Amino acid sequence: MRSAVSGDVRDEVNEGARRLHRVVVLVRPGLLPMELGIVHRLFGHARSADGERLYEVVTCTPAPGEVATDADFTVNVGAGPEALEGADTVVVPAAEEDYEPQERGRIDPALAQALTRIPAGARIASICTGSFVLAAAGLLAGRRATTHWKSCAEFRELYPEVDLDPDVLYTDDAGILTSAGVASGVDLCLHMIRSDFGAAVANAVARSTVVPPHREGGQAQYIERPVPAPDVSSTAAARAFALAHLDRPLALADLAAEAAMSVRTFSRRFREEAGMTPVQWLAGQRVQRARQLLEETDLPVDRVAGEAGFGTGASMRQHFQAALGVSPHAYRGTFRGVRAGEEEAENRWSKRVGVGQDPVS
Repeated sequence: MRSAVSGDVRDEVNEGARRLHRVVVLVRPGLLPMELGIVHRLFGHARSADGERLYEVVTCTPAPGEVATDADFTVNVGAGPEALEGADTVVVPAAEEDYEPQERGRIDPALAQALTRIPAGARIASICTGSFVLAAAGLLAGRRATTHWKSCAEFRELYPEVDLDPDVLYTDDAGILTSAGVASGVDLCLHMIRSDFGAAVANAVARSTVVPPHREGGQAQYIERPVPAPDVSSTAAARAFALAHLDRPLALADLAAEAAMSVRTFSRRFREEAGMTPVQWLAGQRVQRARQLLEETDLPVDRVAGEAGFGTGASMRQHFQAALGVSPHAYRGTFRGVRAGEEEAENRWSKRVGVGQDPVS
């Protein structure tokens, strides 16, 4: 979605005006230098078709001077919060304090005062846990947002009024934007450039930076979720049985029989203990097993589908898309650098040997 100022900026550029879209980065002590570099690199290298700069990028801080980073050097920032008054876009990166539980839910008074200088209609974005700052300032109330997946539980507890989406790489809710982990700042900045000046400009920036112009899926695919050992409980035997036989079709009645319960009782107990239905849990375990095989083996995708109990590659693709937002091929390509041509080879393999039927569950 374009910000309220994006269309005006585009018109000015098209008319040959000299005014650049002003991006102001508001940094704090404990700054993550990579996040500051992302903003300057991507916006700073955006050019029009005739090679003219499209953005002006300025860094400011509530108290000008040396700003500590999470590395062994400081950054000297000369601009104070007054720089925010002329901003078209404001970006708030993460800082070390965002990772300290005792600091979450609080906002430094000087930082809060600085945020009030942002002009009405300006676009405001955060990178990674910089979303805690926007939430603490009340800017995310009633809006869709995201943050780093490791911080989602704390974020939800502190800010239940925010519509948190833990799976996406970034969100854009009417000019208030948030992104997931550090590298998601790249996706976020490219999205803003694309919204302001079109795909051609954003793609050119991506090519010059050697990053994909648009990544498939969300951060769900990067969360480490190993297949867990079942806890000791009344449905533990059924879960252990399922994990040992994921490659087979497993009906709800089969699992209930392992727990020596009726299907109705088993379903109720399972939800109480696992927080989800048996079918949901089983589908999740199949996805996790498939992820493991895609990362650690060279098995063709249809063979992985069979080993994980999906039966067919088509079935696994549907589950992957629903759970992770990417296809199995894209997932493997991310973690193993699989060549695109392998998909054709895998399809030929599946036609020769075939795979099992889709699981009952």
